[in-house]
Amino acid sequence: MCFSCSQLNKLEDISLRNCAVNGAGDKGGIARACPHIRKVDLSRNLLSSWDDVIDIADQLKDLEVLNLSENKLEFPSCSTSLIGTFSALKVLVLNRTGITWAEVLRCAPGWPVLEELYLGSNNICISERPVDVLQTVKLLDLSSNQLIDENQLFLIAYLPRLEQLILSNIGISSIHFPDAGIGCKTSLFPSLQYLVVNDNQISQWSFINELDKLQSLDTLSCVRNPLTAGSKDSQTTRQFIIARIGQLKTLDRCQILPEERRGAELDYRKAFGNEWKKAGGHQNPDKNRPNEEFLAAHPRYQFLCQKYGAPEDGELKTQQPFILKNQLLTLKIRYPDQLDQKVLEKQLPDSMTIQKVKGLLSRLLKVPVSQLLLSYESPKMPGREIELENDQQSLQFYSVENGDSLLVRW
Repeated sequence: MCFSCSQLNKLEDISLRNCAVNGAGDKGGIARACPHIRKVDLSRNLLSSWDDVIDIADQLKDLEVLNLSENKLEFPSCSTSLIGTFSALKVLVLNRTGITWAEVLRCAPGWPVLEELYLGSNNICISERPVDVLQTVKLLDLSSNQLIDENQLFLIAYLPRLEQLILSNIGISSIHFPDAGIGCKTSLFPSLQYLVVNDNQISQWSFINELDKLQSLDTLSCVRNPLTAGSKDSQTTRQFIIARIGQLKTLDRCQILPEERRGAELDYRKAFGNEWKKAGGHQNPDKNRPNEEFLAAHPRYQFLCQKYGAPEDGELKTQQPFILKNQLLTLKIRYPDQLDQKVLEKQLPDSMTIQKVKGLLSRLLKVPVSQLLLSYESPKMPGREIELENDQQSLQFYSVENGDSLLVRW
C-alpha cells in the first residue's frame, strides 16, 4: 500500500514493531512527513541509545503514547535537560529495555505529564524514593521484576496520584503497613484503587488482612498464588478475601455484588465463630474481649459482629460429615443457549444457596455472577422449567432433587 504525503500528514497512530528501526533517519524527516503522530509503537527494534529516542521524540510534539519495549537501550549516565521533548507524553512502555530504577529517576524529569509507566521484566530494584518526579503517574507496572520486595514498594508509596499498581510475578510473599494498627488505615499508597498481585508467593491470610488498610483499594487480582491456587474450594477462598477486605468491589475481574458481600461476610463470621469464642469472644458486648492473637488474624471480625450481630451458639455447631453426605444432590448442569457447552454432572449440598451455586458456575464458566440466570427441570415434571430467582434461598427451598437438571443461561 502506498501512502501519499497528505495521508502521512494526517497519521496519528503508527506501529513499527519489529521493523529494524535503528534511529531517527534524516534530520527533520519525521516532522515533515507525519508531524501529528500521537501514538508510536517502536517495540522490538534496533534502537540502542536513549539519544536515538530523543531524536525521534523531538520531532513529534504531540506524542502521547510511546512503546519502546524490547529495545536494549543505553540510558544517560547523568541528568540531562529534556524540556519540551516529551511535553505531551502520557504513556511510556519500557518493558525489557534493561533500564534500572536510577535511570528511570534520571530520565523522569523529562516526562512532566506522564500518567502510565510500564517497566516489566527489567530486573529493577527500587533503590530510591521518587522526589519531584513521577508525581503525575497514575499507573505503574513493575511485573516480572523479581528483585522487588515490600521495603522497596514503600519507597513508591507516597506517589500522590498512583491509582493502579501491577505487581505480577515479582516473588512477593508478605506485606505490612507499619503505620496502621488493627482496624486502621495506612497513609501509604493514598490513591491506590487497583492492585494486581498475580503469580506471586502469597500463602498467608495476613497479606490479605493488610490490604484492608489501604484507603482507596476497590479492585484486586490475586490469582495463581499458593493461597488461592492451592485451595480445593476456590469459592470459599473468594468469600474469605471479600470478607477480609471491606471496600473491595471487584475481585479477579469479577464484580462483587452486595448480596455476594453479605453472604461472604456472614459465612466468614460463622466459619471462625468457634475460634472467636475460644479466644474470648462473647455474645454479650460487655464480655466480648477476644485476645490480640485472634484480632491480628481476623481484624474485621469484631466489625462484622457489630454489623450482623455476634454468632449464636446454634450457628456454630459443627455439621457431621455423614449428615452432609446424605444431603448431597447429583445434578446435571445444562446450557440451553450454549449448545457447544458439555453437559456436566456435579454433586452439591441441598443447603447450598443459589448465590453460591452462581459463584461456583461463574468461576467454572468465566462468566460474571451478575449475568447468570438459573432454573431447573425435574424428570417428575417433564416440560416444566422452574426459575431459581432468589439468590438467598437454597436448592432445598426450591425442592431440587437428585437427578434434576440445572439450566444455566447468560
